[in-house]
Amino acid sequence: MKMPAVPSRGALAGMAVALLFLLALPGVRQGLEASMTRHMLVQYPLLMLAGWLFAAAVPSRGQARLNLWNAHGISGLFATALMLAILMIPRVLDLALVDGRIEILKSLALLGCGAALRLSWRAAGLLVQGFFLGNVLPMMAVVGNLYENSPVRVCNAYLLDDQARLGQMLVWIAAAIAAAWFAWLVHVLMRRDSAVLLDDATTKSAAR
Repeated sequence: MKMPAVPSRGALAGMAVALLFLLALPGVRQGLEASMTRHMLVQYPLLMLAGWLFAAAVPSRGQARLNLWNAHGISGLFATALMLAILMIPRVLDLALVDGRIEILKSLALLGCGAALRLSWRAAGLLVQGFFLGNVLPMMAVVGNLYENSPVRVCNAYLLDDQARLGQMLVWIAAAIAAAWFAWLVHVLMRRDSAVLLDDATTKSAAR
């Protein structure tokens, strides 16, 4: 069976530029930012995806240089967790709607988060990945609980029901990511155990 071709670096960069162009269109941006839920759960991930694509288009030599500042993915994941914590602050959502400078900084921060995840995740290994998710996912759940149960609007630009819906979805998304990563962790550990047992059996057979 023929494996699907991996997109070239040029193609990945082109996809990132096209996605950024689409998100920058006034109608698209206003449509996404008209809802608190779409603002955080659609626009945020799409900007991070664009950053991920840009990072995937970086040549191997450039990635090697970046890795000098990102041993085991720690720096990249730490910066991502910090930026996401800031970008979940309700005041940031409000300011991004009325101040073009904040909007640009928000977009650049999300692009950086996506790029950092692409460059850091595999290098981080299970331990650092678990530490990263152990900080980010509870933060998402706490913010979601705040949004869902707050009796007042935390963002002046958005209605209370939209805020509550976003809160519910943040909690469920955090739980889903945690469950998916835990299932992946169990899968990886079981494969490692199977490989160790197979190696032991092969060694014993060769010794006989």
